Amino acid sequence: MKAEQLAMPHVRGKGIALVLIGATLWGISGTVAQYLFQRQGFSPAWLVDIRLLLAGSILMAIGGVKDPAKMTGIWKSRRDAGALLLFSILGMLAVQYTYFAAIDHSNAAAATVLQYLAPTMIAAYLAIKGRKLPTGLEISAIILALVGTLLLVTKGNIGTLSISGLAVFWGIASAVTLAFYTLQPRELLAKWGSITVTGWGMVIGGLFFSFINPPWMFEGTISFRSLLAVLFVVIFGTLLAFYCYLESLKYISASETSLLASVEPLSAAFVSVIWLNVPFGFEEWLGTFCIISTIAILSKKRG
Repeated sequence: MKAEQLAMPHVRGKGIALVLIGATLWGISGTVAQYLFQRQGFSPAWLVDIRLLLAGSILMAIGGVKDPAKMTGIWKSRRDAGALLLFSILGMLAVQYTYFAAIDHSNAAAATVLQYLAPTMIAAYLAIKGRKLPTGLEISAIILALVGTLLLVTKGNIGTLSISGLAVFWGIASAVTLAFYTLQPRELLAKWGSITVTGWGMVIGGLFFSFINPPWMFEGTISFRSLLAVLFVVIFGTLLAFYCYLESLKYISASETSLLASVEPLSAAFVSVIWLNVPFGFEEWLGTFCIISTIAILSKKRG
């Protein structure tokens, strides 16, 4: 018992380190995507397609080795197959495309912060679905989210937008699709596991999008730097980040994980400012703080 107690801080520290690494890589990959869109002329649609197809294929290969029965078994149930198709297109593909479109029309910092409105949307949806009034904590989170969004998109001047209307649209759309992505596949994940659901989701989403935007329809500048950037988004910003985030759930609670994952918009903002010289003033930082605070509030409620 004594040895177990001594080991606990080490285990908890491992979980915290894993989620911080994963979330930081997600944030940095958003900034790398901004570099590809705005400095190298890449299309968000092309990068979404390549990211989904490559990362999904690797995940499916891993799943095929670890548990091949699950990779094929998910298709034996019509209900599960239908839910998987819905998740793949309206969840996996939609959240990827709306997020990258928001980056393309603004910057990684603003797009990532707007996407983090999703926890507040989830809390509001669950309150409506459960037919109960929001708690004081939930109301505080909603108010903070609204104030943070206004500060971020107007710089405190309500009459003007500091980012384009399209950026605001895609950013809020990415929050909506992230909320759907989080809520819709819970039964699938519990039954079939994250590698099976995410691997199939990525591949199906990528294949579906290939009919709209074929991956061979390429725009942009091919160079050593741009290829490295694409590999970073696929390997570090998708596969490794996904692995670290899921592994962290073995060592710390889901509420702690979601709270610590809020380092993602901070890492996106810092890297955007330092590397790409994105202007990010006091109002934007204050708005970011307000939105991230909602995650702390909602995590406290769940705990």
